[in-house]
Amino acid sequence: MISSNNRTDLVRFRTLALLTVLIIYLLILAGGIVRGTGSGMGCPDWPKCFGQWVPPTNINQLPPNYQEIYGAKLKGEVIFNPVKTWIEYINRLLGVLSGFFVFATLVSSIALFKRDSSLFWGSLAAFLLIGANGWLGSKVVSTELAQYLITAHLLLAIFVVFALLYVWVKANKESWSMSESVSSRHTRRIRNVAMAVIALTIVQLILGTEVRDQLDAIVKRLGYDNRQGWIDQLNWPFYVHRSFSLLVLGAHLYLIHIIRTAVKNGIVKTFGVILVALVIFEIVTGAVMGYFAVPAFAQPIHILLAVMLVGIQFMILLLTSQRATERVDKMVSLQSS
Repeated sequence: MISSNNRTDLVRFRTLALLTVLIIYLLILAGGIVRGTGSGMGCPDWPKCFGQWVPPTNINQLPPNYQEIYGAKLKGEVIFNPVKTWIEYINRLLGVLSGFFVFATLVSSIALFKRDSSLFWGSLAAFLLIGANGWLGSKVVSTELAQYLITAHLLLAIFVVFALLYVWVKANKESWSMSESVSSRHTRRIRNVAMAVIALTIVQLILGTEVRDQLDAIVKRLGYDNRQGWIDQLNWPFYVHRSFSLLVLGAHLYLIHIIRTAVKNGIVKTFGVILVALVIFEIVTGAVMGYFAVPAFAQPIHILLAVMLVGIQFMILLLTSQRATERVDKMVSLQSS
């Protein structure tokens, strides 16, 4: 029997965990906008922006020799652009906000430690990971957008999402359930395929960052006014990424087929439907980038959808693993009785 205080604590924790996941997704979207608009060095210093806590909106708010001050590190290439400056600054603000929410989730989990200690440890992992990612973000700026750090920055954000989704699913385990008719064989198959699909999707994400690295170099050479020529300048990573998407699509279709066949109702069935929609939109945004000169709005959405896909896959994995654990616990209970 759950006391009213425990139930209130659990509802508060669920709400915070969900809000934190949504803010992390917003942060990933903002990061994609930063890259898509070339705003990564909109603030050439860290943690301040042009030496100010609130960045300037007009070049007159900067000292006359600002290029000498901030251009040494950037090889004299820093040019003040208020739009890019504020895009990068809002990205940083979202990073700080996500840190506060992760901390609030961690604090909220303390009241539930006796009920389920995994909620605390998962929240602590998310807090440590987002702290590490904040530090990594500062290194991205200090190394003038080193590509391997940008990739690591994205991957670490995905692990933050994993930690938060883990505690959110655990906190909802009493209200969520799979169909009771699902056999252990089907549960195991869904779980194994979900793990494979997660691995393939992450590989595809990494390949996508390689394509983006090439695009960054092409943009520096051709400029943002020559988008029509960007795709023609790409070489093998782009074609591997495009071809690999067929494998990723096939794996998703197989996972969705298993879910639709084996699960008649329950949350996993719902997540399967969401997975279908996300896969379709992901393909559409990829096609838009490939055939319409990489419009600035498409890349952030493409990245966000990819991370959302991984998140849904991970929740399906958690729920099927949870279902298997419940079966074992039930068997042990029957044997002991």
